[in-house]
Parts: sequence; structure tokens; C-alpha cells
Amino acid sequence: MFRPLMLALLLGMSACSSVPGGTAESGSTATPVAQEAARAALSVTPASGEGISPAGPFQVGVTGGSLTAVALTDANGAAVKGELTADRWVATEDLGYDKAYTWSGSAKGQDGAEVPVSGSFRTVKPQRLISAKLNVDDNQTYGIAMPLKVTFSAPVQDKASVQKAMTVKTSVPTEGAWAWLSETEAHWRPREYWKPNTEVFLDVNVYGVQFGGGAYGKTDMHAQFKIADRALVAKANTQTKRFEIYRDGTLLHDLPASYGKETDQRRVTRSGTHVVQQKEARRTMSSTVFNYQNIPVKWAVLISQNGEFVHENNDTIPSQGVENVSHGCANLSEANAKIFFDLTMVGDPVEVVGSSVQLGLADPMGPAAGDYWDWTLDWAAWTAKSAATP
Repeated sequence: MFRPLMLALLLGMSACSSVPGGTAESGSTATPVAQEAARAALSVTPASGEGISPAGPFQVGVTGGSLTAVALTDANGAAVKGELTADRWVATEDLGYDKAYTWSGSAKGQDGAEVPVSGSFRTVKPQRLISAKLNVDDNQTYGIAMPLKVTFSAPVQDKASVQKAMTVKTSVPTEGAWAWLSETEAHWRPREYWKPNTEVFLDVNVYGVQFGGGAYGKTDMHAQFKIADRALVAKANTQTKRFEIYRDGTLLHDLPASYGKETDQRRVTRSGTHVVQQKEARRTMSSTVFNYQNIPVKWAVLISQNGEFVHENNDTIPSQGVENVSHGCANLSEANAKIFFDLTMVGDPVEVVGSSVQLGLADPMGPAAGDYWDWTLDWAAWTAKSAATP
């Protein structure tokens, strides 16, 4: 009784099975076709060449396998530091200028075959190296008007390439831009004053970057700093002879002052937003132009490299709030000068209005003396000085 049933089952199973060259019926499972194991394929950057930038990138990648060992060595056999993963090796240090390097190592494909990593190249030989200097330091705090200045040791021909290598990152969204204020100076400033408590990260990654004319960057520069937790702004009005100090928009002090004498343009306190650059409790003032030497003053705050200070001058107290008699500085009484000295820091703005001479481009002493005249330009004029390509 069981044999016919078993025979029928066997025949039914046979009818549902696939045959070579045929098509499997619904519900059947086709036998998979074996695939050929992949051979490792390498990409080496750069594998060879002359005049390679020592800043890289230098890397080896693999598909269809894994890297077993990679080394990049100089002519003396010294290995370049790098990070190795299964499918990529990346150099983690810059190379030297005008040096030869050799690749070595291997990758193993899925087929089990070893593929060698090989190649050699030479980095570029610069005609000269250009160094950079920053106006800000690590772990410092600056006022809300502080511009970032990068000064190069020689004129920069390829400003677009150099500017591309300089970046500013902030902890608070901040609109800002680079501007070239001379052939050797690039400044970055926000569109408006910095927001208090902003953390700023400046990276000038110019090592290996072409400066034009055969020149290259000598070394990278970096700085991390913070903007103050308050917005301190001084407003100096040469017409009303007042010096007002605001913190976070609130008037703290309204002080009488005497500014540069208007009848001599050499003595005029220049209009425009100045930036506090230095503080000295005691200093001596000298001027060959006005023929005085070693005049002692207290609570001196430098606001322009053309010689403009806010400082104590008790001798001009009768003129403070009445007339302008100084050689260009803002004169305050000793007590009032100390008030400002104690409140202010490097990077705070001093907004001068009312005089007949403008700080900056219209002032022949301005750019030549390295002033922070950044804030005298409106945003359109500022961004027009950028070297970025549209």
C-alpha cells in the first residue's frame, strides 16, 4: 500500500527539479554560479612625479582586498608617520621640501594574491620660503572688535591659493571674510562686532602652498582664543569733547576729554573705529614731529599705531570737555583715564567721530603704520578686497 504512494512522491519531486539548461519551476532553488575571487586594486597618491607639494595628501587605498603593510620612507630610510586601516593608509605628517620618498608594502586580494605597493617621487624645491605671523595668541581673550591679522614675510603673488589655505571657525555662527590690506597682510573680521563669549579657531595651513613666483609657505600657524564675555565700546566725540564708555549697550561713564587740535591736521584725532592694541600703566611720550621727549603719562591705552592713545593728562584738565588741544591723543584726567584703563582690553573698539581726518585709506599714516583700520570699511568695500574666486 505504501510503495505506489512513495513512487508518486518521488515522481512529483523529480518533476519540480531543475535540469541543466532549463528553467526552475516556482518554489525551486537554483544552484548559484561560483564567482571569481577579486584581485586587490591599489590607488597610490602620488605614485611618482617631481615637484610634489610636501603637504600632501599622501595615501594608499585598496579595493577588492586589504592592506597588509605600507611604508613611505625618505632617502635615509626614515619612515613617515601614518595611519593604517584595512583599506587605506594616510600620512599623518608633512613631508620635507626637495626630498625623495619611496613607497613599499603590499595588499592581499580576495583571491589570496599579494599585490605590491611601490613607487617613488620627489617634493618641490622652492625658490624661497615665506613665513607667517599672527596678531593673536592661544588661550587669550580679546574685545569684540579684534581683527585677525596674518602678516607674511614677503609679498604674496598668489593670494587666492594662500587665502584658501586660511580658515576661521567659530563656536557661534559668525559671518566674516578675508581682505588683503597690503601685499603682505591678510585680515579677517566679522561683518559686525564679535558676539561675546565666541570661541575662535584660526588655522593658517600654508606649508606646501604656492605663494607664486616659486615661493612656498614655510610653516603652518594656529591660534585658539576667546572673545570677552562683555561688549565694551568707547565713543569719542571730538565735537562735544566727551568720552563715553558703554558696556552691553548701557552707558557706564560720560567723561570730559580733549582731543587733537583741529587747526593742525597732523594733530587731528582721526575719525573712525579704532581698536585697543596695548595698555601701559606708565609710559613716556616722545615725538620728533612736535619736538617733545620723554613726557611721562599714566594709564596709556594705544588705539592706533600712528601714535593715538587714550591717556592721563592732568595739564589739560581745564580744556577737557571745552576745547581740543592735544597732539592727537584723547586726554582724560588721571582718575578718568584709570577708569577706562581698568575696564578695557585689547580688541575693544573706540569709535571716534567728528574730526576732519579719517582713519584708514584716507590717512597716509594709517596703513603704512599697520593700523587696525579694518572697521572704517563698509562690508561691500571689505569683501571687495578678498582674493576668493567667485
